[in-house]
Amino acid sequence: QVQLVETGGGLVQAGGSLRLSCVVSGRTSSSYAMGWFRQAPGKEREFVARISRSSGSTDYADSVRGRFTISRDNANQNTVYLQMNSLKPEDTAVYLCAADRSYFALRSSTEYLYWGQGTQVTVSS
Repeated sequence: QVQLVETGGGLVQAGGSLRLSCVVSGRTSSSYAMGWFRQAPGKEREFVARISRSSGSTDYADSVRGRFTISRDNANQNTVYLQMNSLKPEDTAVYLCAADRSYFALRSSTEYLYWGQGTQVTVSS
């Protein structure tokens, strides 16, 4: 059984930074393509960023490109990060980590097999 646990959320002022972590247990995350999604109240879940199994490929939503960075811990392949800089109030949402057995899962949430419970990020203006 694969489990994903996100940490690192919190309250931050606009312009600030947060780093989210996603720890995968059961099998190493290098066995999976990983993605970050977010869901704000009353809105659909949306793609934020994704990383391939080998970490050689990454992709970002237009709304976060240049501000967010997805990466995998080289020392501990079980951990994937989302570094979020220059945060905006519109980034406020629950952020969820997801895993898939493909090499580089697509942007759609339906592509992912496993999901974490999410961590709340709130950006104040």
